[in-house]
Amino acid sequence: MRLRHIEIFHAIYTTGSITNAAKLLYVSQPSVSKVLAHAEQQLGFQLFKRAKGKLIPTAEANMLFSDVDKIYKQIHSIRKMSENIQHSADGLVNIALSPALGFDLLPKAIAKFRQRHPKVRFKLQTLHNEEALQALIEHKCDLALLYSSPSMPGVKELDLGESEMVVLYPDEVFPHKPEKLAIEDLADTELIGIWGSGPLGDLVWNHLARSNIQIKSSLQVDTYFIAAKLVSQGLGCCTIDKYTALGNLSDNTSMASFEPSLPIQLKGLYLDSQPLPRVCEEFTEFVKTEVQQVQALTAITQGYE
Repeated sequence: MRLRHIEIFHAIYTTGSITNAAKLLYVSQPSVSKVLAHAEQQLGFQLFKRAKGKLIPTAEANMLFSDVDKIYKQIHSIRKMSENIQHSADGLVNIALSPALGFDLLPKAIAKFRQRHPKVRFKLQTLHNEEALQALIEHKCDLALLYSSPSMPGVKELDLGESEMVVLYPDEVFPHKPEKLAIEDLADTELIGIWGSGPLGDLVWNHLARSNIQIKSSLQVDTYFIAAKLVSQGLGCCTIDKYTALGNLSDNTSMASFEPSLPIQLKGLYLDSQPLPRVCEEFTEFVKTEVQQVQALTAITQGYE
């Protein structure tokens, strides 16, 4: 099979039709049909059968796909590397990140990075942990920035620092505006539930379970942004990561650390098989510096208590 045959075969196999393959590759449908026919002629067997307007892979196509998929990904990797070389004067930082990091930490880090490298391009995808890891595995990004993600084979980790889970609360609930709260202090409050938000939701849920206290929770959400907006409307408190809390404070809300604290790790993840582009590696240093500055500011604030 020629490289063009591989590209067309992969597109049809993954999208299910000539129409979708043509859209994916930005070519005409007759062009896709012609290349497919040529590939089948050279191979000496059919790759797809038509059934009810769809193309169904043959047994031979299924046998081929695993190896073709590997070659396709290698071709994609070469193209990306070529693009990085071509644009080495500016570069591309292609990141999948937890939405929680997009409120405060990443915008500040990007702003400072762009002051030094104004021509660098950024592509940001805000995804939940599992989706971000999938994007990394599928080569849809070069770097994933996530909280407390479990280790995975074939994925390397950069330690970018530590943050913590905090309580974001309406000032009317705790008028004395405490800077620290024990889990027991939440027993009589409405706590907005974010238990299905991945590792951070699991961390808080386990902490609540160990405390053996009854929590009132009539509002369930799946994103910290929505939870923060509900807090600003006085509808309850929420457990949230510190950077999201800092990015969503308002005139009538405050935040408090847990006592004892609930630390979380910020990781940079990239594929072992694909070296991290230098521009991405340099950007992670800016992220790490931003984390350190928030920690230093917190330490100074606590020193004045």
